[in-house]
Amino acid sequence: MQPGDGHTPRVTSTGTSHDRTFHPTRTARRAYAVNAGIAWLGVVLTVVLSALGWYREAPVEAGLYGDTRDGLGGALARVMDTFSYFTIWSNVVVAASTTMLLRRPVRDTLVQRVLRLDALLMITVTAIVYQVLLAPTIDVEGWSLLTDPILHVVTPLVTVVVWAVWGPRGWISARLVPLALVVPLAWIGWMMLRGAVVGAYPYGFANVTELGYASVSLTLVAILVFGLVVAAAYWGVDALLRRRSAQNS
Repeated sequence: MQPGDGHTPRVTSTGTSHDRTFHPTRTARRAYAVNAGIAWLGVVLTVVLSALGWYREAPVEAGLYGDTRDGLGGALARVMDTFSYFTIWSNVVVAASTTMLLRRPVRDTLVQRVLRLDALLMITVTAIVYQVLLAPTIDVEGWSLLTDPILHVVTPLVTVVVWAVWGPRGWISARLVPLALVVPLAWIGWMMLRGAVVGAYPYGFANVTELGYASVSLTLVAILVFGLVVAAAYWGVDALLRRRSAQNS
């Protein structure tokens, strides 16, 4: 296998363990570009459609997002609601982290590694929660027929496949697993702070108005623990893929 022609990017050390660069192959860069493009498309479409008020709003449970004014007067509130969903955060992190992989050469930094793992963790949780908890209980209609599959199915699937094939390999370590909770914790802080101000939350399990802080806090802790399990699973898979790559080289 010639350098630059395979799936594994070439890594060039320039000093410390987190002060390196790597050079993705052309095929890898195309894969990252497709991944980033799909994720950005889902986010931009959702934000624009929300701002325009084109989503069909079903009756909203007390304490949940969706009770906003129609038309331009409610545009800002709708956009702020949109940017407070974990789904949007996960898709933005995927889009940003894969866009960063398109630079030449790519800086192999701690921040870059954490964002890459965050993207995998968050988009996986998004897909699982949607398929297990949300999809069976909601009727998708209108513009959601376009954006929901992009956000919850296509982007997660493409993200995992691109990572499994093109990596980068060796970016996940035991140290990074707990650090991958930084962005999810930031989302929880934002979501709860905004909820305390506007009196509304994005999901039923986070609805403090109905469930109270104690119950919501226990659920959020359970989700964070699940996130650690997902991150640890990616660490294990990454190590396995590295070993197989080394055996085949």
